[in-house]
Amino acid sequence: MATDLFGDPIEDSHPLWLNPSKFTDAEFDPESYISDLRTFVPFDTLRSELRSHLGALKHELVDLINRDYVDFVSLSTKLVDVEAAVVRMRAPLLEIKEKILNFRGSVDFSLAALQSRRKQRSQADEAREVLELLLDTSHVVSKVEKMINELPPAELPNGTMGSTEKSQLSKGIPFQHSENGTTLRETQSVLLERIAIEMNQLKLFTTHAQNMPFIENMVKRIQNASLLLDTSLGHCFADSLEHKDANAIYNCLRAYAAIDETSGAEEIFRSTVVAPFIQKIIPHGSSRAVGESSGDELEQDYERIKRRIEDDCKFLLEISFTENSGLHVFSFLANSILKEVLSAIQKGKPGAFSPGRPVEFLKNYKSSLNFLDYLEGYCPSRSTVAKLREETVYIDFMKQWNTGVYFSLRFQEIAGALDSALMTTTLLRSQNSSNQEYSQSLALKQSISLMDCLRSCWRDDVLVLSCSDKFLRLFLQLLSRYSNWLSAGLNARKTGNASGNEWAISATPYDFLYVIHDINWLVDEVCGDYLGHVLELLKSCSPEVRDLVKQGILQGGNSLKVLQPLVINSIVETLVEKSVEDFRQLKGIAATYRITNKPLPVRHSPYVSAVLRPLKAFLEAEQAATYLTKELRKELVHGAAFEITRRYYELASDLVSVLATC
Repeated sequence: MATDLFGDPIEDSHPLWLNPSKFTDAEFDPESYISDLRTFVPFDTLRSELRSHLGALKHELVDLINRDYVDFVSLSTKLVDVEAAVVRMRAPLLEIKEKILNFRGSVDFSLAALQSRRKQRSQADEAREVLELLLDTSHVVSKVEKMINELPPAELPNGTMGSTEKSQLSKGIPFQHSENGTTLRETQSVLLERIAIEMNQLKLFTTHAQNMPFIENMVKRIQNASLLLDTSLGHCFADSLEHKDANAIYNCLRAYAAIDETSGAEEIFRSTVVAPFIQKIIPHGSSRAVGESSGDELEQDYERIKRRIEDDCKFLLEISFTENSGLHVFSFLANSILKEVLSAIQKGKPGAFSPGRPVEFLKNYKSSLNFLDYLEGYCPSRSTVAKLREETVYIDFMKQWNTGVYFSLRFQEIAGALDSALMTTTLLRSQNSSNQEYSQSLALKQSISLMDCLRSCWRDDVLVLSCSDKFLRLFLQLLSRYSNWLSAGLNARKTGNASGNEWAISATPYDFLYVIHDINWLVDEVCGDYLGHVLELLKSCSPEVRDLVKQGILQGGNSLKVLQPLVINSIVETLVEKSVEDFRQLKGIAATYRITNKPLPVRHSPYVSAVLRPLKAFLEAEQAATYLTKELRKELVHGAAFEITRRYYELASDLVSVLATC
């Protein structure tokens, strides 16, 4: 407890961190308050101060009671006639309660009655709506049946002719024209469109009134009306197509769109217009003539199909693509034309899809892509093209072309050709090569085979752009295969292990000179003009993809470039071994002058003139003059001279050391 200046305890004194006035705040939170204090006040100290404050509060309470004890005791004596007051207040309160309960009961009764009437009204509204729906359904069915009966009888399925038409013919009025010069075909198409609109509304009514006895009793009438509509509409549409009546076709298409029967129109167009000329171009089944050529080429067929589409189908496609006509729901390109073409090829020329003959397969595949581009040319917008490519028939058509199997066959063909060339036991010169394109540039047949295979990956008669990633991988694998073949041969020559690399053991320095020449030519070709050719083929790809392709090809070319120093070392090692053979005479010098009394020599030993003879002969040969550049010649001379002098120094040092110990 705190004390004053004289040591006496100070009442109600608290530490600065304890503020009891906060305890009475409305927003006081004891837990947060204590947690804040515990960050800088020990727990024991906090507990002690709070207990001291509690004791002070109790002491203060006792003091208050003792000070006002007389008033506290007399409090109960001052409360006189409390019960009477309570009774007087209870009577009006009970009266108010009873009134409230009575009023509440009347309100509940009125509310229940109101809800009941509201429910009855709701049920009446629902019944009225159902009745109106049934009446509308009955009215629409009757209206549809009446309009179907109003169709020109000459166009009805049974082929009968009505009295109106008979009277027109008896009066000499042409049957195909009405009073305003409008053809009966167009008149019928307009009426069919109206019937289709009513049938669409009828479908909506029957959907909302399912499982009702009245509707179930009308199902047969609805089905008959729908069947008559489909039949009449089909006959009218087929007849309009035959006569190329644009107005009638437009009305029929709108009728098909109204009843959501686009597939019916597409199938009629396919069977009446597309199928006949496709059957003539790609005959199949019983119509295929005996002894007819069984060739599976499609290019000429596609050209003939394009001409027939231009003549027989273009008018309908233009109508279906009319802006703001509502006919965008039709897909005649896919579900009529492409579907019939696919079916005819599958039945008449199934071998066209076979990748077993890669040349014919690729030719047919590219012709098919051109044909699809031609069909997409009729699409008026990109969204229409995207919709065409999402059609099931379009996807099925593309699935017929198994480009994965085609690439596998090409892979075996190209990679197998390079492997066969690299399996030889010797390096073959290109003088007698059948490939005149590279025989003047490359010195070895193995290198010519590599270049042939590399170019095959990107030839127009081999490449499939959809598999360009696979052909790029094959391209890089060919470079890696050639690089590994050279690297393995050089390692085998160094170690003397000729297992599978006999060509390297038997190779001469001139052969390695050919290798260096071919490496430099291949690197310049692959990383130069041919890289530009590949990037031009992939111009449709994004810049990021083209950059990755460029980096991959440059890295493949560098894998060959790094082998050049190793090949030069092999040439140097061979020349050095031939040169140091004469160094064996070095040991005879000491013996000659130790045993005899010859005078000191004034000329060099005979073997000195022969030390550089192999290097000189190599550099003066015709091959070196043709294939060795100045930079390589300098590098080769420097490496050979350095290695020869090093070997001579080692032998001379050993000889001097031996003589010094004697």
